[in-house]
Amino acid sequence: MTAILERREGESLWGRFCNWITSIENRLYIGWFGVLMIPTLLTATSLFIIAFIAAPLVDINGIREHVSGSLLYGNNIIFGAIIPTSTAIGLHFYPIWEAASVDEWLCNGGPYKLIVLHFLLGVACYMGREWELSFRLGMRPWIAVAYSAPVAAAIAVFLIYLIGQGSFSDGMPLGISGTFNFMIVFQAEHNILMHPFHMLGVAVVFGGSVFSAMHGSLPVVDSQGHIINTWANIINHANLGAEVMHERNAYNFPLDLATIEAPSTNG
Repeated sequence: MTAILERREGESLWGRFCNWITSIENRLYIGWFGVLMIPTLLTATSLFIIAFIAAPLVDINGIREHVSGSLLYGNNIIFGAIIPTSTAIGLHFYPIWEAASVDEWLCNGGPYKLIVLHFLLGVACYMGREWELSFRLGMRPWIAVAYSAPVAAAIAVFLIYLIGQGSFSDGMPLGISGTFNFMIVFQAEHNILMHPFHMLGVAVVFGGSVFSAMHGSLPVVDSQGHIINTWANIINHANLGAEVMHERNAYNFPLDLATIEAPSTNG
């Protein structure tokens, strides 16, 4: 213990910071991906809440016909949304300091682009953080791999499609009714439900989720038939799962019910 304390006292401030960031003893793991994930997701979430409540009208089509999306401008929870950035901005990088004033930035729908880009960066870092924590714990990377499917879908909807359309104004409004409106218009314009690649993507995402979940619940054996403990296997044996998981034949089918002598019916 004395040696450990002396070593810690001899560490630099940067060394202690690195150890704290990568420590698996924290209640919530931070990690190097978390250093970027936490501020980006906090920024996106905070601005979403503020804009949903109080954002002014947005000139989404660039023709001075402003669209209301916030609660203070006449919407309720169902119809409220973050209105996409104006067609006049297109794909241009549009931070607050590029506008002549904050009012202009709000009128052109600047919050939408800020929220979407911070959100995409944040969820990508969340995926990286899942891999990083798995690496620190000696686990395999399949949790992050499974999460990559919804991340790819979000990037496709909120970034790739908009680049193809040439403007963020074609993006999905961040609200309930806006989401359904986007889905209906998208289907009307592109007939996506009949596209074989979309069908394949849905099958792969759902099928991949099923297989990822199955993989986490199945033990892996070596060439000698000995179980190689995974974290899922350890948890199953930690009195956290169903009692049947503790039976000697729980991993093999059929179960060994037939080996039990049938009870006598003659009393």
